[in-house]
Amino acid sequence: MLLKSKLVIARWMAVGLAVGLFTAPASAQQTQSRLFEVTKNRKLRVCMYPLYYAISFRNPKTNELSGLDIDLAKELAAELGAELQFVESSFGTFVADLQANKCEIGMFALGATLKRAQAVEFSKPYMLASVYAVTKIGGKVKVWADLDQPGIKIAVLLGSYIENVAKGYFKQATIASIQPPTTREAELSAGRVDAIMVDYPTVLRAKEEFDWAVSIDPPERLAPTLVGYAISPGDQIWLNYVNLFIDTIKLDNRLLTIAKKYKLDGSIAP
Repeated sequence: MLLKSKLVIARWMAVGLAVGLFTAPASAQQTQSRLFEVTKNRKLRVCMYPLYYAISFRNPKTNELSGLDIDLAKELAAELGAELQFVESSFGTFVADLQANKCEIGMFALGATLKRAQAVEFSKPYMLASVYAVTKIGGKVKVWADLDQPGIKIAVLLGSYIENVAKGYFKQATIASIQPPTTREAELSAGRVDAIMVDYPTVLRAKEEFDWAVSIDPPERLAPTLVGYAISPGDQIWLNYVNLFIDTIKLDNRLLTIAKKYKLDGSIAP
């Protein structure tokens, strides 16, 4: 068994070298990695946010998980020959969850912002995100210009990159940061806010679930953001493997095929 483990380690170190990113001097080469742990234990723990429609969404009626990153997590686990275990997380807690070793990777369409990159390592992008507004038919907000007005209240998800975008973009409107289990949609439905700022998957969910929901596009693409997966910093071997996985699913069209399944093919990164 010891010999077999050494061969596995040698194999994955070779993968790191092959993709051209494992360039540290021989005396400083990394000898430990979550990649080795996953292949040894045959278990992959993936942090996900179960309220993210079309990305990592738990159906309240069936309790089943579905979405782009649920399917891609299954693909990643299969490539690793590992049992997949989902760990519930959120935009406000995924950094702490990774640091506490609750999971090996965060897979729920995480915006790769410079602020977040101070705490985690991001993979290559596999999606591009931008910001939209959703409001109620017959409400105060009818066009984009109605949003940034005194007395208008806009809800955003606490800890999301959209929270920072909204706080920097809007000068007169009031921004309300919503923490789960409360939802932005519930606040809008109840009339406690006039609009919500969301990404495209949430636009799809709002239109599917609520007959009162209407989306409003900004006059030009707002806050285009690279979307990737997150891992704890300092693990170049694991990052190399995740990046190679993303390159592979782009090349063999798995990414595009699964994205089309959830109507997200327009959001795929080149």
